[in-house]
Amino acid sequence: MVDSLGKRNVTRVEIDGDIATLIFDRPEKRNAMNDQLVAELDAFFANPPESVNAVILRGEGGHFCSGLDLAEHEHRDPIEGVYHSRNWHRVSDAIELGGLPVVSVLTGAVIGGGLEIAASTHVRIAEPDVRFQLPEGRRGIFVGGGATVRVGRLLGADRMREMMLTGRNYGAEEGLALGLCHYSVEAGEGYDLAKKLARKIADNAPFSNYLMMQAISRIQDMPRAEGFFTESLAAAMSQTSDGAKEGLRAFLEKRPPKFR
Repeated sequence: MVDSLGKRNVTRVEIDGDIATLIFDRPEKRNAMNDQLVAELDAFFANPPESVNAVILRGEGGHFCSGLDLAEHEHRDPIEGVYHSRNWHRVSDAIELGGLPVVSVLTGAVIGGGLEIAASTHVRIAEPDVRFQLPEGRRGIFVGGGATVRVGRLLGADRMREMMLTGRNYGAEEGLALGLCHYSVEAGEGYDLAKKLARKIADNAPFSNYLMMQAISRIQDMPRAEGFFTESLAAAMSQTSDGAKEGLRAFLEKRPPKFR
């Protein structure tokens, strides 16, 4: 596909009912990130189709995303560099906190910016050929797409530091043990599991999903007392929602709930 300016799109979207699959589509570049890919991610998550209740994110051609496309990397002065990095942060926030649950299928290269994008998704599934890596330190640069916050919280600062200093990479089973992914599956099974999990998530009560995506990570940032109080507010709001009413009716009537 091409955009209105005649430029080939580097992502594509497939919709099946209320589940959208957003695909990185630069297989010749191992789906390396450039400004256009970030802009297309931004455009989708800023204005997703109204009928969509869950998203699957994957890469075409055997790789999720190999990180920053160094062949297209532009020299920027420090001020431009700050704005560029902050824009990546904004787009990653739109993925994590935009309101749609996102399941990522991680294959091949999940490197640098690719790992930063993966860490902003809510459920991560890894196939056996996956390689998680933050090689910026070996290239004389530093992460700028949110890794110190998101990946650092998954791994811990100490392990992330060692990962960057040495260029170490992790496979699927190691990633599962460390928290870089939630599921480790056999080759070719990631997308099928993603569809099953996306279906399960999309069938949850919408406001309950919203609270889980919005509240939990924020509570992690709070002092203990403020976290407990915020949890109480979220619990009280969810318990008076239409979803809670339907959940209770379904339990009493011994049937699956129908939240939508």
